[in-house]
Amino acid sequence: MSPESLLASAGINIGLAIVILCLYSVFRKQHSNANIYYPRRLSLNHPISFDRSFTLRRFLPSFDWISEAVRVSEDQILTTCGLDALVVIRFFKFGMKFFAVCSVVGLMVLLPVNCSVSSDLSPTSRSMDTLTISNVPKGSNRLWVHFSSLCFISFTGIYLLHQEYKIVLVKRVQQLRNRRNQPSQLTVLVRQVPLCDEHKTFSCNVDHFFSKYHPHAYHSYQILYGENHLEELPVAFVTFRSRWDASLASQTQQHPNPLLWISQMAPEPRDVFWKNLAVPYKHVIIYRFAVLIAEIIFSIFFAIPVSAVQGIAQFEKLKKWFPPAMAVQLIPGLSSVITGYLPSVILSGFLYVVPFVMKGMAGVAGCVSISEQEQKASNMVFYFLMANVFFMSVLSGSLLDQIGKSFNNPRDVPSRLAGAVSARADFFITYVLTSALAGFPLEILQPGLLTWETMKLHTWARGRKKSNYLSSFPYHRVIPFVSLFVLIGIVYAVIAPLLLPFLVVYFLLGYVVYINQLLDVYETTYETCGQYWPHLHHHVVVAIIIMQITMIGFFGLKLKPAASIATLLLLVATVAYNEYCKIRFLPTFYKCSVQDAKDSDELDKDDACDIYREREIEAYRPPSLPQTCDTMEESTSTSTQPLLLTTS
Repeated sequence: MSPESLLASAGINIGLAIVILCLYSVFRKQHSNANIYYPRRLSLNHPISFDRSFTLRRFLPSFDWISEAVRVSEDQILTTCGLDALVVIRFFKFGMKFFAVCSVVGLMVLLPVNCSVSSDLSPTSRSMDTLTISNVPKGSNRLWVHFSSLCFISFTGIYLLHQEYKIVLVKRVQQLRNRRNQPSQLTVLVRQVPLCDEHKTFSCNVDHFFSKYHPHAYHSYQILYGENHLEELPVAFVTFRSRWDASLASQTQQHPNPLLWISQMAPEPRDVFWKNLAVPYKHVIIYRFAVLIAEIIFSIFFAIPVSAVQGIAQFEKLKKWFPPAMAVQLIPGLSSVITGYLPSVILSGFLYVVPFVMKGMAGVAGCVSISEQEQKASNMVFYFLMANVFFMSVLSGSLLDQIGKSFNNPRDVPSRLAGAVSARADFFITYVLTSALAGFPLEILQPGLLTWETMKLHTWARGRKKSNYLSSFPYHRVIPFVSLFVLIGIVYAVIAPLLLPFLVVYFLLGYVVYINQLLDVYETTYETCGQYWPHLHHHVVVAIIIMQITMIGFFGLKLKPAASIATLLLLVATVAYNEYCKIRFLPTFYKCSVQDAKDSDELDKDDACDIYREREIEAYRPPSLPQTCDTMEESTSTSTQPLLLTTS
């Protein structure tokens, strides 16, 4: 890609961003659009002031919403939106801090080193390559500057990650304590309940088992029944007398056969994925294997459009193998637009459907909560993007580079492949620009909802009351794409430092946009108290490891084996740090320690737990069911109507 193509992409994206943000600033002032731009506030009955007079100010663009978003404190986000939302916002802040530091190193140290040497590239190489590590001659001692920068960037990332892990962990413990009135802290989800030998039912077996083996802790239970038959489900919500009791029971193996009486802390009632509770536990492994196969097939088919995008981006190669493409050059400037802007737009369009597909797949995998489904979908989308956007873009571009050359000079293939990695930097710059300067403004403008609302008002819904477009925050869509740009930035931090300032812009704009969306648009439908952070931490560590592996190959191809060996030691240190985090931090995000549970119990008044237990009876009920259910409270049965579980 030529510098002209890069400038064309930057110009188009900046222009679009300005236009879209101006439109948003005008549309949000109109009272008629409140159901699109303020659905969260409307649902909470928060007052919203609009200027309904026909004045010029009402139709002039303004950017006061940006200053309002910047002034929002973390405590305000935590209080109004929860710790999960705060984790996402802190991840954007992490990206800003990390890539700001990397930009200083890249622009002040690496870029001058790359540019101040005579190029060993061929005369036909793209001028953008002179800004990358590819411009440094083989065996040059300047490569030790790159190694030093690699160490600095790696340790900076690890330090910031470690600090963030500690902060989020403290906030999680405090958030759980603040939310101790939730019935989920007293309730354990039990699956694979064996059939009672005497009565041939699951229901009585739950009461007999917990009355016998947890006599002083057990309080009550709710068994779940099938929708069409009053039998066939081995699932129960079991309530305990204290959080300490529930914590012990959830982390204890209940039976010599670990596949019976499987217990875990129950998700909060609004987070339960009721449909999947009907899936037999022994079938879950089959479903997950089927989802894995479907994900692999989907990824393979997606490689076709990615390769096509790289063909467009490499216009000079495309002309050799498809001569009619030369007609594009007849229109001045058109080739720069096509190669600089069109590929990233096409790729973004194809990727739009991926999160929805992956969330559907995750729902089939037997997740017992909506948050678990979104976390699984988030990881699936991230690895899909890593494979198809990052690796396939590099590999497909490398293959196009080698067409017609590899057979003439086979010894040059490794160096050409190494150069191809840095050559993809210009494509990723345009992709970052498109996602930041066009993607975030479109997220806040909501053009799809605007179009839909306009169609309704002029057709079948004319004269009717407007619906409030309230939806949950799309963690499965936001987190993987942000993690992808962290991956791109970290891998290219040493290879092509010119990419780094664009990532600072990406995270800064995303930070402002999603604070606005969290406070005004998206509702909080569940709260995991920060369980998304370990996934984000893992994504960043994976990116650092891929960067180090890539640099091992680069130093080897640049004839610096000592730097490769030193980088290998750095890689071992990174992996060791990740293993340490799994031992030190990770368990606390998925288990409640008995110490924290006991401390929370001691904060309650004498009758508080009794109130929570009574609320639990009605809390774990599918929303479509009547208000009576089959429960067992202490030794007295109140079986009036079984708790039916919808499976549709």
